[in-house]
Amino acid sequence: MSLFDVNNKNVLITGASGGLGKHITTLFARKGADVIICARSADKLQHLKVSLEQDFGINVHSFVLDVNDRYAFKKMISSLEGSGINIDVLINNAGVSDTKSFLNYDDDDWDKIVNTNLKAPWQCSQEIAQHMINSNIRGVIINITSILSESVNLGVSPYCASKAGLRHLTEVMAVELARFGINVNAVAPGYMVTDINEEYLMSDLGQQLLKRIPSRKFVDFEELDGALLLLASKAGKGITGIEIKVDGGHSCVPI
Repeated sequence: MSLFDVNNKNVLITGASGGLGKHITTLFARKGADVIICARSADKLQHLKVSLEQDFGINVHSFVLDVNDRYAFKKMISSLEGSGINIDVLINNAGVSDTKSFLNYDDDDWDKIVNTNLKAPWQCSQEIAQHMINSNIRGVIINITSILSESVNLGVSPYCASKAGLRHLTEVMAVELARFGINVNAVAPGYMVTDINEEYLMSDLGQQLLKRIPSRKFVDFEELDGALLLLASKAGKGITGIEIKVDGGHSCVPI
């Protein structure tokens, strides 16, 4: 058995219907894990479920929910437990952002971004950690943060604050859950081209940003695969409380 084997593990991915979440889901499905996917888009989830089951012959359980709704998340766990399914790995991937100057963000903007990026992972992790403890599972929680958890960019102040909070929450969770055999870590991607930011990253401003990345390229989704498999598998057994940056050296750029 490979150190990085995740075959037959039950992996729950939030925000799984598109972008990075879809890539992460497909990665674990391809590696033989049974995946549990949740997101707000019923159509996208159903399409992904059918595609994964056909392509990889695995079990896919899908749930339409908002990660900000603790009751809905608890209901999902109860449904899984009722079917005899235990969760080995939680990947808190769901996240949102916006671009405005610091002075132009309002309370609703702040609540939407910070609740989804920080409060929701806290709630989901609480529920999954309790499930793992009750089921005597030595599980794994992986938070998707960002290089902006420590670095600074303009126009995304609530996003920066939420990811910084999630990075530090990762450390605290790791310490408190270690006695239960639950590892908690984070993966911090650099800038990736997605449907949301493609226009900006392809603009003159985005190309100026690209020139400051030592590798001279934006991060590909596939470049996160090694870190995710490390942390989710036996290979990462002794690793907890860290944030792995996958950013082509961007966060190391001198001032």
